[in-house]
Amino acid sequence: MLSVLIVNWNTRGHLRACLDSLFRHPSSEPVEVIVVDNASEDGSAEMVANDFPTVRLIASDRNRGYASGNNAAFAVASGEWLLTLNPDTEVPEGALQNAVDALRAVPEFGALAPKLVGPDGRTQRSVRGFPSLTGMVGDLAGLARLFPRSAFGSYRLPDFDYEREGPAPQPMGTFLLYRREALAEVGDPAKPFDESFPIFFNEVDLLFRMNKAGWRCLYTPRVSVLHHGGASTRQVRPAMIWESHRSLLRFFRKHYRSTWNAPLFPLLSAIVLGAALIRARGVHAGFRA
Repeated sequence: MLSVLIVNWNTRGHLRACLDSLFRHPSSEPVEVIVVDNASEDGSAEMVANDFPTVRLIASDRNRGYASGNNAAFAVASGEWLLTLNPDTEVPEGALQNAVDALRAVPEFGALAPKLVGPDGRTQRSVRGFPSLTGMVGDLAGLARLFPRSAFGSYRLPDFDYEREGPAPQPMGTFLLYRREALAEVGDPAKPFDESFPIFFNEVDLLFRMNKAGWRCLYTPRVSVLHHGGASTRQVRPAMIWESHRSLLRFFRKHYRSTWNAPLFPLLSAIVLGAALIRARGVHAGFRA
């Protein structure tokens, strides 16, 4: 079975189009669709309940965030294949089944990401490397563009070939198909996301843990998905800028902090939070559940 898990917050129109596409272009696998609505104020939950009665709706009384919302869906999902799907996407004919078939064919891979295409028809740059100090310095200092094949380009991956199938360290979480077996090896498949990353870097953290356990992620251009992009996060842009930068620091502290490099973390924090201050044009508390 394929379980499609969608976390929604105030994107009623996009969510309707997404669900329409899922039911117009079904997989030959048995499919269950689970929508977690994070206390939307635009009638999203009512629309799902009235217009898509076969969808399992979990209507939260608060905005619990992306990680917690997904965990609520994972907790009730029964599929061998688990797809986290953003509501601002539309899947074309064959996309669901082609994704399952592609991941099934490579048992050494634990997850799969497709090509994301914007409404303008352009392929979106959706794959990055795992964050590292060198990669972040290269990104902030512009060295990634000058030396794309060096360690300075290891985060943005400016030379990634989106027309070639192969391993991808951490694609965007817009459409990620997981193998349940792989999730079970790195934690609880009913609660795979670390909720200390409420909005950002939760899928990066999960893919990083899977990668360390030997489960890589496959990128394939044979599966293409329409992605409108940022429908929820742009509603509260300053808060999301601060949350993304704080989550980056949480990722570094969780996975890279050690005795020898601990003195570097105050400097790293100052640089990252300074970048947040500039981008958001002020201080913001970030996400609060």
